[in-house]
Amino acid sequence: MLDTTRAVFQRYQQEILQELHRAFRTKQALLAEGINYDDLLMLEGQMQYHLGWVDQELRPAKGYSGKLLRPILLLLGYELACTQEQPASQNTLPLSLRPALPAAAAIELMHNFTLLHDDIQDGDIERRHRPTVWFVWGVPQAILVGDALLAITRLHLWKVLDEGVEPATALRLAKLFDTALLHLTEGQHLDMSFERQQQVSLSNYEEMISRKTAALMACATEMGATLGTHNTEIIEGLACFGHALGLAFQVRDDMLGIWATEAELGKLPVGDIYRRKKSLPILHAFQQACSEDQSIMTNIYNQEAPITEEQAQEILAIFARTQTKEYCAQVLAWQCQQARSALSQVVSLPSAHTTRAQADLEALIDFVEGR
Repeated sequence: MLDTTRAVFQRYQQEILQELHRAFRTKQALLAEGINYDDLLMLEGQMQYHLGWVDQELRPAKGYSGKLLRPILLLLGYELACTQEQPASQNTLPLSLRPALPAAAAIELMHNFTLLHDDIQDGDIERRHRPTVWFVWGVPQAILVGDALLAITRLHLWKVLDEGVEPATALRLAKLFDTALLHLTEGQHLDMSFERQQQVSLSNYEEMISRKTAALMACATEMGATLGTHNTEIIEGLACFGHALGLAFQVRDDMLGIWATEAELGKLPVGDIYRRKKSLPILHAFQQACSEDQSIMTNIYNQEAPITEEQAQEILAIFARTQTKEYCAQVLAWQCQQARSALSQVVSLPSAHTTRAQADLEALIDFVEGR
């Protein structure tokens, strides 16, 4: 990762992590509610294990909690929108993040809720180089942990009211949040249904990733903008930026699911082949392959037995013959260009704050594109 991008990921890291911890009830708070803390220690601990804060014995740990991309997008969207509306004389003053931090934490917690349930549905036994919650404690308990995490997420979003956000704005945030959650669920449904279909079109694939991935990133930037301004053009522009970046991010993720090493991904290499996921590389290769290669892919993906390493290598060879990796890279570059175009149309009043926020968002585009 380039130094510029690393600085963007680190800029708000401590504020976001502190706010994430605030989302969970303390022992004192539980006791004040008349709840025996020890009875709920396991449930609280399993949520925090998923977030990387504790180990399997529920002892404090320095696990990797992810890059926090979505809350960073929300905060940068807030910064950009807010400073666009400020008089030039105020643009040199420090900007308080407090009004946006509960929403930023909620976006990250929602993302982690989806990851926890995705691990169950995909059968993934590792997440961020550690065993997944379901693999350690079983599927029924992992479902319960995910449900509890979602409840905490929605409750924490309302804490924007404690930070002085207007009730009408808080209601708009809640609607954006719940709409994104519905779209995420629809996207996951489509993704899972594709695994049972013989053929999936590229247009159906884009519809799926628009919901599964782009919806949450668009929600993050739109919520940030909504907290920073009432200007609908700025809000809609940042939502378009987030959506385009989300599409690009999923294409990147699809490429990593095939060609990344285990060290880069934290999962098995070529894992999407073993899971028979209908990701962009698979769909493109099938469309472009000769009839013989199409038959090979169909037979491998339809067999009842697990895909072997030798068969995975056959699929990779077909990818090479159809120049699938090159095609995916072109799609990624196009979506990143769409994100850059949307972002450039948002900024109309350059200032110290807006210039930095815009530069940071552009650095995140570079990160997704792999520059």
